[in-house]
Amino acid sequence: MGTLSSPAGSGIPGRTAPTPRRTLAVVIDAPQQLRLMQLDLPRPGDDEIVVDIEWSGISTGTERLLWSGRMPSFPGMGYPLVPGYESVGRVAYAGPDAGFALGERVFVPGARCFGEVRGLFGGAASRLVVPASRVVRCGAAVGESAVLLALAATARHALGTTDNAPPDLIVGHGVLGRLLARLSLVRGGAPPVVWESNPARREGAQGYEAVDPAADSRRDYRAIYDVSGDAALLDGLIERLAPGGEVVLAGFYSEPLTFRFAPAFMREARIRVAAEWRENDLADVRLLVETGCLSLDGLITHRAEATQAADAYRTAFDDPACLKMVLDWRACQ
Repeated sequence: MGTLSSPAGSGIPGRTAPTPRRTLAVVIDAPQQLRLMQLDLPRPGDDEIVVDIEWSGISTGTERLLWSGRMPSFPGMGYPLVPGYESVGRVAYAGPDAGFALGERVFVPGARCFGEVRGLFGGAASRLVVPASRVVRCGAAVGESAVLLALAATARHALGTTDNAPPDLIVGHGVLGRLLARLSLVRGGAPPVVWESNPARREGAQGYEAVDPAADSRRDYRAIYDVSGDAALLDGLIERLAPGGEVVLAGFYSEPLTFRFAPAFMREARIRVAAEWRENDLADVRLLVETGCLSLDGLITHRAEATQAADAYRTAFDDPACLKMVLDWRACQ
């Protein structure tokens, strides 16, 4: 695919939008049916940019649910779809009102530029057309690690304001659990305990301890943050709370959550649901990363060429050693 550019000699984005181009995208046609497909892109508007994607991450939460067919129904849900909300690339074209320069590296939390193919969340493609207001600049030095900004923003949103109790127990030592623990330490909280039942995933703790939940007998946790997505854990977590304690549901749950009332009543337990991250969360974590306060090291464990997407998705979902799989799109431009 050719590179979109400004008129020759102008040095700035042109006011005439380029002709529509095509993109190579990951398309999930139905549960467990994935392929790479060439899709048409729309002509970008004055306030839109075209981004040549360098890397995109594979989410083992929401994308696994889309892949398996267990994603709960919500507006816009349906197949075929382009997944992905963790993309990083370079600006290849900027409309006159977009406010971006060619070559700037940006983080893109998805796009809806694929015509009849749904964008849920639409970031797993070699090229995207997206409103400039939807992307954020990221430092060139961050590179592929910038795909983790959405998960870092999710963790930041779960922590909430300083009025919320920081986690003293985190359930799950995947990427989101690790980022939550790291952000809690950045905020100045005491090191949390992290539960992880998979021995291989207990490695990599930085400044806190990751333990087997079966070896933990403590029952006075003030704030338990669950990022496992396992709806069956709620009763057991409530029983680990101190009186007046809180369970924060920071994962994504495909099954209904229920709990026994009596144990919750006896503890006067509180349950808080952490929703999707907001723009200020993303801005906060980007600043923390760029200033060196928040490390993203050690979280990307697997990489694959985008042309090997089918195998990469299976590895991301089936290999317990895979914390984060990143697709490299640079050879597809």
